[in-house]
Amino acid sequence: MSASISISKTITVNGEPRRTAAATIADFVRELGLKVPKVAVEHNGTIAPRSSLEQVPLGDGDVLEIVHFVGGG
Repeated sequence: MSASISISKTITVNGEPRRTAAATIADFVRELGLKVPKVAVEHNGTIAPRSSLEQVPLGDGDVLEIVHFVGGG
């Protein structure tokens, strides 16, 4: 048996179902290839403060809306 156990969960991201083993919102944001300081996240209908994304756990069935900021001019 494997010593490392990864618990996969299904979440909804911007209206689309997705599987992930990310433990926190910040982990999931990085899994998407985005930078945590450049996103705004709504978690289960509530805006999650960027300063708390490292601590907010993801659970099976959670719903996220993620907006990322793009620089330019």
